Amino acid sequence: MFIIYDFIFIVFAIFYLPIFLLRKKSHRGFSRRLGILPRELSLHNPVWIHAVSVGESIAVRGLWRKLKQSFPMKDFLISTVTPSGNKIVSRMADDDYITYLPLDLGFVVKKVIDKIKPSIFIIAETEIWPNLISYLFRKNIPIVIVNGRISDASFRGYLCIRLLIKPVLNKVSIFCVQSKRDADRLLRLGVRQEKINVTGNMKFDIRDEQEEDQLDYRSLLDLGPQEKLFLAGSTHTSEEEIIIQAYKNLLLEMPNLRLMIAPRHTERAGKVESIIMKYGFSPACIHQLMQNRSRKPYAQSIFVLDTIGSLSSFYKIADAVFVGGSLIKKGGHNILEPASLGKPVLFGPHMFNFRDIADLFLLNQVGILVRNAEELKAKAKVLLADPEKTRALGEKAKELIAANQGATQLNLEYISKLM
Repeated sequence: MFIIYDFIFIVFAIFYLPIFLLRKKSHRGFSRRLGILPRELSLHNPVWIHAVSVGESIAVRGLWRKLKQSFPMKDFLISTVTPSGNKIVSRMADDDYITYLPLDLGFVVKKVIDKIKPSIFIIAETEIWPNLISYLFRKNIPIVIVNGRISDASFRGYLCIRLLIKPVLNKVSIFCVQSKRDADRLLRLGVRQEKINVTGNMKFDIRDEQEEDQLDYRSLLDLGPQEKLFLAGSTHTSEEEIIIQAYKNLLLEMPNLRLMIAPRHTERAGKVESIIMKYGFSPACIHQLMQNRSRKPYAQSIFVLDTIGSLSSFYKIADAVFVGGSLIKKGGHNILEPASLGKPVLFGPHMFNFRDIADLFLLNQVGILVRNAEELKAKAKVLLADPEKTRALGEKAKELIAANQGATQLNLEYISKLM
């Protein structure tokens, strides 16, 4: 089966390569994905932690710290698949080795695992690499999936190939999943009951993982004492226009309001700037302001966050936050990060990748659902005009997050049994 899988993978890669290069997704660390590791690399049976996304890279910090405290003599290797994720985990590094996950080709996987010889392999979230999992299993290396989640789209896809994926899934030693829904989906895919544990979502533990930042971000944006900041984070194509339309209408009633847009993919910053200019505003890119601290943005500027890893710092100074990927069918993004900072959070109806969290927020009336520019404008106005209501909502959100913390510790306990 894996020979066929490798063949399909290679054929796909050949056809995708021109698109990959045109989109400028290649990076200096890409050779690591091909299994080319430094000759001098010397790790003694390390704990290998893989974070699928930027969000998981942030969420996994707490688990990494607890593992280092529990097993101080162990080496650690941390991997991601994206440069942005790599930059996030590099902040965790200390003396740990940071790399990219190798491509899931049989000969690449064997080369990397035989060189690294991990004592355990931990995957944050649920992505299935048949060759990687199968070779780890063959080498008797425990495999743990933490913060496991199976999206609607992934579940439909996995059901279509259930007979093929069932044996791969059962090579995983332990699944620590976010919710009962995820556990039930694994059972339907044929995973044995004794392998599945519902431990919750480590992203609720993010409050303990936010780093202190000494930079005065209000000063960087040249915000006056009466000015308020509305931040739209993790936005996608076609959302920015909705947000700017809402902001333009808000300005008529709240002239001291400023807007920041943080596109989910920073390489889209140029397109966001064009949209801003189309609506008659001037874009002010954060990386330029950071490079020239004396430079002051124009009064009619809309800020564009085009740097990686600083979104949380700007959430801290925002007066209200909208989290994107939710006005369009992208599935939404993590609303816990701004909420843990005491910020009222607005989001769209398409939160299927964070359904449990969104439902919990709406049920407890600490999240605000908006469906279009008119609702975004109206509900943001209510928040921005009433600081006391904003503060109360933020505090209630922080309490809700605190009540749902503890997944990281539970995951540690399951992992420790295999160490």
